[in-house]
Amino acid sequence: MTSREAKLKAEFDDRMIRFRGEDCLPLLASINRGVERETLRVTPEGKLALSPHPAHLGSKLCHPCITTDFCESQLELITPVARDVTTMLDYLDEVHRFVYTGLGDEALWSASMPCRLPTDGEIPLAYYGLSNLGRLKTTYRNGLGYRYGRTMQTICAIHYNFSLPDELWNILWQETGQGESLQIFRSRRYFELMRNFRRFSWLPVYLFGASPAVGDSFVRNRSHKLQRLDDETLYAARATSLRNGNLGYQSDIQANAISICYNSLDNYVDTLVDAILTPYEPYTRIGAKQGDVYRQLSTSLLQAEAEFYTTIRAKCIPPPGRNFLKELSSGGVVYLEVRLLDLNPYLPLGIDEAEVRFLDTLLLYSLLLDSPEHGDALCQSVQENVHAVVYRGRDPGLLLNDQGRERTIRDWGLSLLQAMQPVAELLDRATGSGSHCESLGQQMAHVRNPESTLSARMLADMQTEKLSFVEFALARTLAHRKYFERRPLPEASMAAFRRLAVQSRDSQAQLEVSDKMDFDDYLASKLKDYRDLADA
Repeated sequence: MTSREAKLKAEFDDRMIRFRGEDCLPLLASINRGVERETLRVTPEGKLALSPHPAHLGSKLCHPCITTDFCESQLELITPVARDVTTMLDYLDEVHRFVYTGLGDEALWSASMPCRLPTDGEIPLAYYGLSNLGRLKTTYRNGLGYRYGRTMQTICAIHYNFSLPDELWNILWQETGQGESLQIFRSRRYFELMRNFRRFSWLPVYLFGASPAVGDSFVRNRSHKLQRLDDETLYAARATSLRNGNLGYQSDIQANAISICYNSLDNYVDTLVDAILTPYEPYTRIGAKQGDVYRQLSTSLLQAEAEFYTTIRAKCIPPPGRNFLKELSSGGVVYLEVRLLDLNPYLPLGIDEAEVRFLDTLLLYSLLLDSPEHGDALCQSVQENVHAVVYRGRDPGLLLNDQGRERTIRDWGLSLLQAMQPVAELLDRATGSGSHCESLGQQMAHVRNPESTLSARMLADMQTEKLSFVEFALARTLAHRKYFERRPLPEASMAAFRRLAVQSRDSQAQLEVSDKMDFDDYLASKLKDYRDLADA
């Protein structure tokens, strides 16, 4: 062990000792978390449903837990913040059961990669009504369609939201804040966490990747290097998560033209604002507006910060009407959003407790570990490692770049998981369970045996059952439908969801009545917020 390695280990051990303290340890049982699950509404034949957003769900613009993502057929189901994993997953289960009360013969797609798709132009944009906010959301999605194609936007994911309790941040700040405000201290530490998580992001892509294959309608008229598995399926033999590759949300345009810095909150905001204000010639050719119709919000590299596709994001909760990046800059980081998770098609919710426990362990480990700043070389290696694992992750001899050092995926994966063991034990001690260590053991088994991973299991089942990707995902989709439908919600829960639907429709109506500003002026005011940030 070098002197630097010894110093870093001592720092990690000191932080672990502090977190084991009687004031900190109980607070680790109160991690704030939430899940956002995206899913497509599909027909019994596995085709994209082209019907409007189901009426019983209320307003997708204003509902707190049932909305849509890109297209009208793409639901996003959201849990409130929970400090208990079971509570969070139980609520997500209830949302699914309520959705199914009015779906008719439609079902919720089980996989991240989409069902049988119509042509690109037939995929319906999500429509949010006549308010300025609603028009902004639809215009933004229209821009995404022009920039990346509507087909790509039908990919679905699980987003996991994470934050430590305020009480714990206050203790850590009082001891090690070194003259910083609590807000600055917390944001700095969250960015340290995110830098480490990005370095290790290839690992959850390997462990939870569940998109090694796609239906041929997804790659229609697109260049790719996939092999044909059957008449309807294309795949890569050792792939883990095509969703996280250049066929999905790691767009070549963003990888080549945008460099968002994670070294500090100020750098993060500044580089995002720069991308939102910098014109991009191919988007300029599309144009922002044709006649009276907006094609996109702007012709810049990014229309808004939400267009930045990445593995983890800094998040806050801006008041209504407040610019997100202004609030993030002035109020600091409130929580983190992990965005690299595929839906597990074998699970009705797409995620389970074991995955959540592993994510909590990895995120806390990333906070406790020393976090080197990211220069160009390290940022490049982060992207290259993820790309390699996306396409060749189940090759145990695959070489990855660990800060300039070549390591096999098996060696680095086992080393990383072993280093996380004390953190899993810490969380188990805090929660009075063995679930974090149990999950860590499961992940070690997957690193030792690539054929036990989700991606390998999917391909093996497709071949054994002689099913195309779409047929495989549809079989799980219909099984999940039965799982939810045979457990009707209690009347009290039904009544609560019905009230939320009514309240959401009322809120949308009030928005549409109260809007007095012309949409051109409204959009100009939103763009001015970014220019004000750049000038500040």
